[in-house]
Amino acid sequence: MKIAIIGLGDIAKKAYLPVLSEKEGIELVLCTRNVETLNALAKKYRIEEKVQSIEELITKDIDAAFVSTATEAHYELAERLLENGIHVYIDKPISMNIEETERIVKLAEEQNKVAMVGFNRRFIPKVKELKDHGKASLILMQKNRFASPEHVRRFVVEDFIHVIDTLRFLMDTEVKDVRVESLKNGDELHHLVIQLLGEGCTAIGIMNRNGGVTEETIEYHAGHHKVVVDSLVETTHYHDKEINITKFGDWEPTLYKRGFYQLCHHFLDCVANGTTPDPSIRDSLTTHEICERIVKEIEA
Repeated sequence: MKIAIIGLGDIAKKAYLPVLSEKEGIELVLCTRNVETLNALAKKYRIEEKVQSIEELITKDIDAAFVSTATEAHYELAERLLENGIHVYIDKPISMNIEETERIVKLAEEQNKVAMVGFNRRFIPKVKELKDHGKASLILMQKNRFASPEHVRRFVVEDFIHVIDTLRFLMDTEVKDVRVESLKNGDELHHLVIQLLGEGCTAIGIMNRNGGVTEETIEYHAGHHKVVVDSLVETTHYHDKEINITKFGDWEPTLYKRGFYQLCHHFLDCVANGTTPDPSIRDSLTTHEICERIVKEIEA
């Protein structure tokens, strides 16, 4: 298969290029307007085909593309790719605009093409393992950042969307209601606390972007078990007075710990086999819809 990577910024350099350059059975094509970056990364990874525009890329007869540009470019690129019969993987979010997001979901289904959003936490081993402890009745997730408040829509749709999607994944039931509390200072959102209510499960998501530390933790309560995942790499299991701590082995690569190998390979397997990704693009739309609801409630 011939696979393109569009946008060669930080996440492409840290995750997609290292993972995809190791994948057997695919041929990579790089695409970015930055000539210096394009040439440097093509040389580093010994990739022969490289282009500077989506128009030129479409002529390369690619099977699928990873869209890893700035969010503002996602919609136009995904639309062009799908209209030309090319499968797409899109970094979250699909778009900052819910109408554009809905258009991409509809277009992918009309074109019968594989489309997937980069929610890597669903593929992180320590997060996936939480479900092995049984169905949760209570889940708490905090994803905080040091001293970086942000405008409401960007806060929620670009960053907090990971919290919403991870909670939905772990709840494993339909979200019946959403409750929102937040703190703004002028146009900037400092912190956000939400409750997702489902059948037999309450999920609480917290993000403080004006705090004292960048951190991420998940508490998973199932029956008489409490399981805590810290920084996505360490699990502590509590059962009465019993405490068990498990970590990754010293040689496990970071991109495996953070689910990028699994995520990328799942998308490529779906492209190769013509199967529907999990999560589907339709399921990912639900996450975007909840984020839009939160934004509107805060701004109201």
